Amino acid sequence: VQLQASGGGLVQAGGSLRLSCDASGINFRLYTMSWYRQAPGKQRELVADISDGGIRNYADFVTGRFIISRDNVRRTVTLQMNTLKIEDTAVYYCSVQYQNRRYWGQGTLVTVSS
Repeated sequence: VQLQASGGGLVQAGGSLRLSCDASGINFRLYTMSWYRQAPGKQRELVADISDGGIRNYADFVTGRFIISRDNVRRTVTLQMNTLKIEDTAVYYCSVQYQNRRYWGQGTLVTVSS
């Protein structure tokens, strides 16, 4: 299983970024795909996930600002992040639970400045 995330960067508060994750090694359309994040000095936390059937789940702190979507043909999951806040600064990880193991991408850094 390989997960390749991209799209992070530096953005001002109130701005937007779009993260993408390309997955390989799994039958992508069958699995729930997730985005997590880890801020400096904090534990990794779930941001959003999307089931094989397209059901979306969001952490309270991003509801109404972030949108997760998936493309089963391209085997890509994206995270559209709007109205970014300084506290959204973190490394964002794409993830999938496959055969009783959670796999992680390499992470992409999102930095939100004032």
